[in-house]
Parts: sequence; structure tokens; C-alpha cells
Amino acid sequence: MNIYDLTKTELENYLININEKKYKATQIYEWLYQHRVKSFNEMSNLKKELIANLNSSFTMNDLKIELVQESKLVKKFLFKLYDNQYIEAVLMYHDYGLSVCISSEVGCNMGCKFCESGRLKKVRDLTPHEMVLQILLIEEYIKERISSVVIMGIGEPFDNYDNVMKFIRIINDPKGIAIGARHITVSTCGIIPKIYDLIKENIQINLAISLHAPTNEIRNKIMPVNKVYNLSELIPCLQEYISKTNRRVTIEYVMLNNVNDTLDCAKELVHLLKNMNIYVNLIPYNETNNIEFKKSSKDKILAFYDYLKKNNINVTIRKEFGLEIDAACGQLRSKRGEQ
Repeated sequence: MNIYDLTKTELENYLININEKKYKATQIYEWLYQHRVKSFNEMSNLKKELIANLNSSFTMNDLKIELVQESKLVKKFLFKLYDNQYIEAVLMYHDYGLSVCISSEVGCNMGCKFCESGRLKKVRDLTPHEMVLQILLIEEYIKERISSVVIMGIGEPFDNYDNVMKFIRIINDPKGIAIGARHITVSTCGIIPKIYDLIKENIQINLAISLHAPTNEIRNKIMPVNKVYNLSELIPCLQEYISKTNRRVTIEYVMLNNVNDTLDCAKELVHLLKNMNIYVNLIPYNETNNIEFKKSSKDKILAFYDYLKKNNINVTIRKEFGLEIDAACGQLRSKRGEQ
């Protein structure tokens, strides 16, 4: 097992099982996440016997930065995994700090028609350490701390629910990467049973819903998941989430030309979301060479934005990042896979 797969509680249990004091889990976590050591042998305040046990029980690193594409406010990282699969993460520079969008799976089974990741079917889940190391390796590369994490890269996070929740608890731990829960966002296309599970987790992370359409008719055409979990079920689920967690939900809405960007769509969206504690994030589409969808014009996006605003829907337009690099989710991995 990789040491970065363990929560601090799991590490404490391991130590107890080998007749060591559980407080040493805190020391090990500090070496891993604060001192960022590359070897158990560097943990100088641990006994040789414990270091030998750690070396025999755990590995430390099996993720490699294969390629970095850089522009002014964004860096895109392609990672190679131990089994020669590829994933990617995107680092974005904001006024308020650095955020990273990480992958949670190799490929994705959701098949959203406009998404590059959806062209490459799911190969496997990522383990917690494969998510943790995306952050650690990016921080090592840029020599700065990341302030917020978005689980919105390749993969549907709630299709890998247990590993994603363990990853969140590791990076949220004060002795881990120590990223506050309210600086962690998980994005789902609407796996309803897992949203109900999240309600029970008692953790104050942010929930984002990849909605992208205001009606079942449109959503069925672009998001196959809607045929299983449609809007008539999803909206009541979100209302319960908001009620029980007292947390606002982000609605992600990618603007697709002549698909979901008309004023009629804006009216339908207002009707769907009225009186809910949400805000809508309008996303200019990142076009790719492999998919036929096109980005909505600036005029259409602004008209859509204005209609929502005038009807008391909290709404923003996402700043565009990385147009000069392969910024669309899965685009860099897709190119590598086709070489």
C-alpha cells in the first residue's frame, strides 16, 4: 500500500497493530505533508525499527509528471501512473490564491457529449494517494502552496465515492495538506444516491452540480446520466442537501451554441432553480477538435447572464483559462493516448 492512501486514523491503527504509540502517526504525517520527505529514512525522530516497518509495509511515490503546458494564469499537468495510464490536473492562478482541478478516475463512464474526457471510457478508479500526489507534485513543481482544490477533472467523483471521500479527509487534516473544507469542491453530474450519502458525511465541503441544461429533453441529449437520474429527482435531492447541510450549491452550466444558450433556456433555468440557495456558474465552452459542439457567443452568454441576474438568480461567468493550451478536460490525456 502507498503511505499516502492512509488517513491519520488508519495510520494510528497500523501503529497500534505493530505495538507502536499512535501519536507517532502525527509525526509521520508531519514528515509527509509538512517536510515533504521522499523516503522513510529521512524521518529522523523515528526509531530504526519503526522506519524498517514502514519501509516493509508501504511505498511512497508512483506518480510522475510527464508533461506540463503553461500559459500566463494556468498550468496543465499530465501525470503518468504506475500502470502507464495517464491523468491530468489543471493549476489556475486567481486573485484569491491558487486552485487546482484534479482527476478522480482514469477515463469516465458518464459519456457527456460535450466532454473530451467522456470519449475515453473509464479504465479504473484512482486511489486516494493518486489524488493526493497530484497536489503534492504540483506544489513541488511551482514551489508554492495550493489554497483550494476542485475535484472536477477527468472522472465522475461520485463514481469513485469512497476513495474521493478518503482523499478529502487526508487533504483536510490539519496535519495533512491542511486545506480547509470550504476550500474543497466536489463536482458531480448528479449521482443522486451519493449526494444523499454526502449529506451524512458531516463535512463542510462545497458541492457543485454539472447541470448544463434546464430541461430533461435537452439534458437527455447531452448527458446520458439524466436518463437514470433526471431533473425531477435531482432538484428535490439538492433541496434536501441544502436544507440539511445549510450549504449553498454551485450549478455548473457550460454554454453550448444553439443547444442550451437561448433566452427560453434561461427562463426554464430560472423556473427550475427559483427560491433555492444556489449560484449558477456560466462556463464558456472549451472547444476541441474531436467534438462538434461550439462555444456560445459573448453576446449570448451576456444575455443569458442578464436574464438570470434580473430574475434574482446568483450568477457568475467563469473566467476563461488556458485557451492557448489543451485546456479542455481530458484533452491532453486524449492527445497522448492517440500518439
